[in-house]
Amino acid sequence: MRPFSSRAVQPTPAERVRSILAAARSMTVLTDGVSTEVHHLDGTGVMGHIHLHEPSETAPAPSAVRIPIRLELTDIAPTPVRDRLRARVTLTGLLAAPYDAESTESTCMEFGQAVLEDGTGRTFVSLDALQATTLDPLATCEAGMLTHLLDGHGELVPLLLRLVRPQPRRGLLRAVPVALDRYGVTLRLEYPDGYEDVRLPFATPVTDIDHAGSRIHGLLTAARRASHPNRLLA
Repeated sequence: MRPFSSRAVQPTPAERVRSILAAARSMTVLTDGVSTEVHHLDGTGVMGHIHLHEPSETAPAPSAVRIPIRLELTDIAPTPVRDRLRARVTLTGLLAAPYDAESTESTCMEFGQAVLEDGTGRTFVSLDALQATTLDPLATCEAGMLTHLLDGHGELVPLLLRLVRPQPRRGLLRAVPVALDRYGVTLRLEYPDGYEDVRLPFATPVTDIDHAGSRIHGLLTAARRASHPNRLLA
């Protein structure tokens, strides 16, 4: 696996796709003109059900079956914010046999392309990039950690606003944590006329889930030392 950069402040497209595939609880599979909703991904993610491999360099036998397949996944924010859709991932490829949603064995899929669509646009991600990317240790527990932060320690969220630069403009209604990854926390700042997302990077990326708490405490400590912004909330 290719090590991630300690200087990075946000995930690469390949890292985001890898995390979405690992954390997904469901996906839509389109093949043979049929759309199937698969909901039994808990604990395994997409990669526990689909094995991606490079396209074959040799021509298939005339009798070989090559069935087009399309996997669609949505990345939904676990916290109650406006516009909870964070991203969409689409994987396309070919199967050597009909897809069986009830099968307990991994389905072998010849990789075609992976596409990430989010607020920044559309990005194509190669299989090499996916395979070379180390899975974010927070990917599968992000939802629980964000929910715990908001529900169990919601009074600490406004404190993090002291770290936002430039400071939020007047009229801010609320700030809600909308994403968490090994590089930092993303807050969604909601205003009467819209919203914006701001990232608060950790001092160093998280390499082990056990270190996540100390990184968040580091942000809170820095926030307590920062000057208090004036009149942030409406």
